[in-house]
Amino acid sequence: MRDNVKGGALTEVTFYILLALYVPRHGYSIMQFIEDTTGGRLTLGAGTLYGALTSLTEKGWIAPYGTASGRKKEYLITTLGKHIAKTELLRLQQLLPVAEAIILQGGSSHE
Repeated sequence: MRDNVKGGALTEVTFYILLALYVPRHGYSIMQFIEDTTGGRLTLGAGTLYGALTSLTEKGWIAPYGTASGRKKEYLITTLGKHIAKTELLRLQQLLPVAEAIILQGGSSHE
């Protein structure tokens, strides 16, 4: 994963996975959340998702939740993961006015 913790920049997929896991979800439910939330713009294959879940678990951003009954292992965002997601939200909130000023108004408010 190409997530830059120091700069706060996450990949879009990582950010959506973290958002999905504010409630316990299993892999298919995470894929559905992302597809539904983005109107089908983003879709994840099982291999990509499970690689991401492994990486995020190793980073301590998510953790297995409850007892895995059958094959549907659920995950939940951790306190650290919530901090990472909030940092990304703040980064995006700072970026948006600059982008709007340049793209929508044809100029820069920071000249």
